Amino acid sequence: MEVNINSVHFKTDKKLENFIEKKVSKLSGMFEGVMGSEVTLKVDNSESRDNKIAEIRLLIKGYDLYAKKQSKTFEEATDTAISALKKQLEKYKEKKRK
Repeated sequence: MEVNINSVHFKTDKKLENFIEKKVSKLSGMFEGVMGSEVTLKVDNSESRDNKIAEIRLLIKGYDLYAKKQSKTFEEATDTAISALKKQLEKYKEKKRK
């Protein structure tokens, strides 16, 4: 599965990219219909410490799953977004079985 990582107004390091690719790739193992994903990383300009935003879109044939989470670190935001996508993927799989 292809994982496209876009960072807005900054350059990601290899360590962060590898972390995201590893996490997102696990989702494709849950469901064979996942064709790819798009990850967008942003820094919110607010005064809050929880200013790192991870948006993940899973591309499934005829359907997309999406999660956007904000946290102190990109890793933490990615983890919570992945958790949300796992729940969505479970619901989607249940619907497909019916």
